Amino acid sequence: MPKLRQSSFRRILLTQILLLSLPVLLVGEYVTYRKARSGLLETARFNLTESATKKAQTLEEWTASIQSNLRIATDNIVLQSGKTQQYSVFLSQLKGQMFPVVNCLQLTNLQTEQVVASTCGKQPIYSIPKNFWPLQKPQNSQIYINYLAPEVDSQQSDWQNQVRLVFSSPVYINQNKNKSVLKYALSLQSTLYLEAKDRPKSLTGFTVIIDQGGTIISHPNIDQVGRNIEEETDSDRLNNLLSNALAENKNSYIHLFSFDKSGRELLAGYDAIPSPITQEKDNQWVVLAVVDLDDALSGLRDIKSLLISLILCLVIASIIAALYISRDLAYPLEKLRDYALKANDLDAPGNVPRNLKIREFNQLAEALNTMVGSLRARAQALEYASKEAKVANRLKNEFLRVVSHELRTPLNGIINSINLIQDGFCDTQEEEDDYLQIAYDSSKHLLNLVDDILDIALIEEGKLSVMLEPTDLEQTLKDAVNLKMVDIQQKGLTIALPILNKPIIVHADPDKLKQVFINIIDNCVKFTKSGGITMATCIESISNSPENSDTNPFEITEDEPRSKSALIRYQVMVTIKDTGIGIAPEQQEKIFQPFAMVDGSTTREFGGIGLGLAISRSLMQMMGGYIVLDSAGLNQGTSVMIGIPLSDTDVKSPENQDSISPPKVNSVST
Repeated sequence: MPKLRQSSFRRILLTQILLLSLPVLLVGEYVTYRKARSGLLETARFNLTESATKKAQTLEEWTASIQSNLRIATDNIVLQSGKTQQYSVFLSQLKGQMFPVVNCLQLTNLQTEQVVASTCGKQPIYSIPKNFWPLQKPQNSQIYINYLAPEVDSQQSDWQNQVRLVFSSPVYINQNKNKSVLKYALSLQSTLYLEAKDRPKSLTGFTVIIDQGGTIISHPNIDQVGRNIEEETDSDRLNNLLSNALAENKNSYIHLFSFDKSGRELLAGYDAIPSPITQEKDNQWVVLAVVDLDDALSGLRDIKSLLISLILCLVIASIIAALYISRDLAYPLEKLRDYALKANDLDAPGNVPRNLKIREFNQLAEALNTMVGSLRARAQALEYASKEAKVANRLKNEFLRVVSHELRTPLNGIINSINLIQDGFCDTQEEEDDYLQIAYDSSKHLLNLVDDILDIALIEEGKLSVMLEPTDLEQTLKDAVNLKMVDIQQKGLTIALPILNKPIIVHADPDKLKQVFINIIDNCVKFTKSGGITMATCIESISNSPENSDTNPFEITEDEPRSKSALIRYQVMVTIKDTGIGIAPEQQEKIFQPFAMVDGSTTREFGGIGLGLAISRSLMQMMGGYIVLDSAGLNQGTSVMIGIPLSDTDVKSPENQDSISPPKVNSVST
């Protein structure tokens, strides 16, 4: 029976599919919409910036063209002849020939300030300043430019956005062949009509011009012309625009939120040009290409409509797909559920569903069928499992008994030998001594094992210490050999000891150094079946040590003097070589590791727990020396080199080598 607050798999599956697909579709639509808006906005910014630059270039080219035409006109011989009756005809012809279009041409007498000739009436178009030009004609005459407030042109009512300038150039009259005198000024009035309308999808924008002082020179709304940007609601952003354009002298863009009276957000590209007004030297004009942001993004409406239609179609398709998917997935699962509910009775669970059209569900059906069969088999095998557990428990107890017996065997030998002696079962003193020797050897062997394990533990913990002192190398070596002489004699081996003419005193711990020699000799005896052991010594410079390092306390440092009287450090090299089974090259790397033993039959034959060489190397390092091993291979013997620092640190040359005689061979055989 289904419990409360539980839902069917089909309903959960349908809900999950819709909950996953619908948010993905909505997020995808939103991301696509934002990407499209960002792309259109970036395009609008770029185009408006380019439009502002082109408008600024048009303004500069217009003023440059007018000035060029005016200079050519003032140099005309008609004006320079001084014949006033020809001036009116000349100006009329000149006006029709000029491009860009000229609104008015006037020739003014600078002395009387009277208009001599004009194409637009006798009213002066602008007052000309006195004494602006020199009386004598210079090489290049400067043109005086004035700004006129815009006015509505009845013939160009659609072009209310305009810039009107008056250009004035001096006219010099030829009085004689070598002298020209300033008499007239030729004034030219021209109007540049600018883009004044903002059209949807047009990214050229309408034109606004602001001078360096913040005064609006040109604007489509005639009421805005002459106002200062400080009077505008969006004055902060306009001042920021003006500062950026004048300081950086480069084109860019800006968003304006209150520059339009209707409250529309505007997007403006801007560029700066030098002011053409003569009296405004070193000033600049900022030319803006402004467009309504909604018009700039007008293409976004089509994209939005398309996205809404697309998302509706996808939502409907997702719902239909979710219904089909949930039905197809839930139906075979429901059949498997019915079979599983009947499987409580292992004797008659019914037939497993077949041909479920989905491979995984068919496999699950087969798995359920197999599981039911396995349950039957396991029910029968449960009886055997308890029996096997009892057997395993018995085997465990036997294993513990065997291990305990193996551990007690050497101890029992020791105890039994001592008991035999204590109970008086030995008939002779020799028999008693034999049992004592057995007990002593077993105890010594066990003690050595325990000592080795304890030593390696103390070394790894850093708690083992050495007491360095001057030590007789020859005596220490003899003591170690004497302790192992019985084993050497029992195996019938020979040993060659070096005979020194002069004692060699090393800086070491006597007990620890003897322990090292004992470990090495013990290995030589253990792994040598026939032949012998050879020992040799020599004195060499510490720098020749194969394991010499920067931390060696006996190495000469940079701070020590290097004169002839400087101390030279030396060490004794003790080489112990046997004729035993040798070591394979691949085993020589790990032979100094704790518990490392040569694998195979050798280990089983010779025993040991692999601590001797590891302890020896650690002890030599603690005493400032080193130990290395070399073997040519199996059945080719082994050489162990032990380096020990000399105690006498004032040795200046290796003359002690002369005091070392060839080794003396002591042959011992059974």
